[in-house]
Amino acid sequence: MEKIAETLKALSDPTRLRIVSLLRHGELCVCDLTEALQTPQSKVSRHLAFLKNAGWVKARRSGKWVYYQLLGSEPSLQSSVAEALTTHIVTHPVCLEDDRRYFDFLATKSSQSCD
Repeated sequence: MEKIAETLKALSDPTRLRIVSLLRHGELCVCDLTEALQTPQSKVSRHLAFLKNAGWVKARRSGKWVYYQLLGSEPSLQSSVAEALTTHIVTHPVCLEDDRRYFDFLATKSSQSCD
């Protein structure tokens, strides 16, 4: 029971919910999330670490960049809840604005690196 509570507790923060919403687009690096959330890199990284420890995201290193994606390919509490969340939170005005900033950033991003 405590593991379930800890897993769900990871979603009790609005910034972490916004990160989950953005990660529905696929694998993103911290710089993508920082730009979309308009939040300092240290805060985004701290929230990503919390989500990773709770089993919501996984990380992949490529050179000096770390890319994150939602876990969800296997049946689990996380994948079930993430599916429900991304269905409902994507229409929240804050998440819509995050998406707009993210896609604006993508349009101006010259390469895969986050220099």
